[in-house]
Amino acid sequence: MKRLAIIPARGGSKRIPNKNIRDFCGKPMISYALGAARSSELFDTIHVSTDSLKISNVVDNLGFPIDFMRPKSLADDYTRIMPVLKYVTDEYAKINQAFDQVWMLMACAPLIDAIDLIKAEKLFSQAGGRDPLLAVSEYPVPIEWAFSRKPNGRMIPLQPGMFAKRSQDLEKSYYDAGSFAAFPAKTVECSQGAGTDDAFIGYVLPKGTSIDIDDEQDWALAESIFQMKAGKLKG
Repeated sequence: MKRLAIIPARGGSKRIPNKNIRDFCGKPMISYALGAARSSELFDTIHVSTDSLKISNVVDNLGFPIDFMRPKSLADDYTRIMPVLKYVTDEYAKINQAFDQVWMLMACAPLIDAIDLIKAEKLFSQAGGRDPLLAVSEYPVPIEWAFSRKPNGRMIPLQPGMFAKRSQDLEKSYYDAGSFAAFPAKTVECSQGAGTDDAFIGYVLPKGTSIDIDDEQDWALAESIFQMKAGKLKG
């Protein structure tokens, strides 16, 4: 079983400049995903997909030299992940490197440990390895209680009347944790466009191990959780 880990890390982050390589608790952000991938010992190849020479230099110094750069046409604000994964697998195929599984690890997922990847691979294999796997988190409250909010502040229930339902009487719901996913290589190789969200197996991450870091508040929260987690391990 040959596995390829791809870490997408384009250089054009707008909300948090240089987000993928910015210092996070003493190390470049991307170093944590790279470290988890290497420590898991699951992957034959770990590739950072980037269009940025600055990012390339950082990951090279971390011991992960890049085999080829990502073209600018796949590095704008509208490019989806699947075309990036497909490009990488196609480029490796050109140099006669084929894989059975293609994993995508997000560059800004510093709370993921190697053990998460190992447990997810076990679930992936136990399910037959034919359907893709997605790291997910449980919504903290039922989605049936959700509101939309108008510019004037008025709250509109998305499912009117569901507020009266007890949480224990409602089915749990999950969302993409923005941490990692695993695909049979053929799924990536034969994908078209953005791909599909059908047939995923969900690996449920422990609470507190996934934060979608989109702004400075998210960044500060992730650092606080990381430092708390590190303190507990030392203690």
